[in-house]
Amino acid sequence: MSEKVEEVLPKIEKKVLYDYQKRGMDKIFSTLENNASNYNLLYQLPTGGGKTVIFSEIAKRYIETTNKKVLILTHRIELCEQTSSMLNGFDVKNKIINSKIKQLPDQGDYTCFVAMVETLNNRLQDEMIDINNIGMIIVDEAHFNSFRKLFHYFENCVILGVTATPLSSNVKLPMYQNYNELIVGESIGYLIDNGFLSSPTTYCYDVGLSSLKIGANGDYTVRSSDLLYGDDPMLEKLIHAYEENSKGKKVLIFNSGINTSLGVYDSFTKAGYTIKHLDNKNSPVERKEILEWFKVTPNAILTSVGILTTGFDEPTVETIILNRATKSLTLYFQMIGRGSRVLPHKKNFTILDLGNNVARFGPWNGKMDWHEIFRVPDFYLENIIQDAEIERNFKYKMPADVRAQFPKSGNIEFNVQEVYKQSIKDGERSKVVLDQSLAQHIKMCVENSEDIMDARVLADLLTDQIAYRIRLYSYSICKSTDNYLKWLQEDYERKLMQSLGPHFVVD
Repeated sequence: MSEKVEEVLPKIEKKVLYDYQKRGMDKIFSTLENNASNYNLLYQLPTGGGKTVIFSEIAKRYIETTNKKVLILTHRIELCEQTSSMLNGFDVKNKIINSKIKQLPDQGDYTCFVAMVETLNNRLQDEMIDINNIGMIIVDEAHFNSFRKLFHYFENCVILGVTATPLSSNVKLPMYQNYNELIVGESIGYLIDNGFLSSPTTYCYDVGLSSLKIGANGDYTVRSSDLLYGDDPMLEKLIHAYEENSKGKKVLIFNSGINTSLGVYDSFTKAGYTIKHLDNKNSPVERKEILEWFKVTPNAILTSVGILTTGFDEPTVETIILNRATKSLTLYFQMIGRGSRVLPHKKNFTILDLGNNVARFGPWNGKMDWHEIFRVPDFYLENIIQDAEIERNFKYKMPADVRAQFPKSGNIEFNVQEVYKQSIKDGERSKVVLDQSLAQHIKMCVENSEDIMDARVLADLLTDQIAYRIRLYSYSICKSTDNYLKWLQEDYERKLMQSLGPHFVVD
């Protein structure tokens, strides 16, 4: 980007603040006026609530009332450009400090600066830049910890952090250490009820996560996630979820690793669907072309890795698929927020969760006590529901389209725990549970089929229910290693297929 960055960036038409945005801005200024000049304030507002609009208006008002300048910090170049364009729309004379800016001989021409954290830190360390008369620092996506390194350069300034999730990305560096107070904006529920965000319809799919490993950053490792989500059964589950609840819609799929995303791309392509893959290895030109294709293609499917969680706004997205598990509350809200934008013809969107994320964090549009999370983040993190508990409490419900394939079966339920208890009471071996379950499945397939081929097709539809029953059985016998569960399911499915043949022998 050149020195004349303000001339090449498009000027966004000035937006008129909604009442809730004005209330948030007024509360921010009221709080700052009643506290010291170096008071650090954190403002929370959901993704899609218009944080950039609000802090652009805040910058304008602060500059006009104090005659001091504003510095806005971001962590990605796309956010720099979006912020600068928005400021232009508010007639705030601003300049981006990016890697091409080595000095600021013309800083007197500007009242606001937008900077990448690393770039500005390097310039300040090298004493190449000295920005005069800064009174306010606005930190976008303030939950990231990279901003902390700059704070000591601006100790006498007001620092306003803005985030959708006031929970630090580093559990060892809680946000209350840098911010004196949290102001909470309107909730997701309020924004939905008043037509500012789309309303979600959520479908959760049972996924065993015992094979996932936790990395140094506290989240599941990419390697273990790739092994789980790149496996054929999970790819088949993903396509089934798409076909069941989002076929024909514009879909954005979030994955943990590139290998998984490429596997998703291959699987959907082989199934005959229109799909593209995007990750941080794509060139800027490729990324622009892919996103433009995604924008204009009605039933487009885009499988991605990380890159679209921030700085990406495509209101036409109709479905968000979480094809990954995460322990990051921030990432959870960011991913789903990509589908929440509202349009005249789009008041609802769909969430497909294949990572037990909704069970872990609660519904995206549920109530959140952000003040408590800000004050005592350790307590919140320690009480997040663990994967084992989520899986134990999961209740499998056969999808309606699968249930419709077994019209002659009056009962498809099977209480694994009760049968296990009875078998122990009767002195029988524990595997009688699986024997009785298998007998029921054989009966279901046979009574709803005309021939062996029909029965085998029906047997394939029972994979998820079989996996659910086997996991419940493993809990009962206190033996649930991944290899053992895999062997049990393979053995069960093999016996099911073999047992169907004799029922269709022609005399």
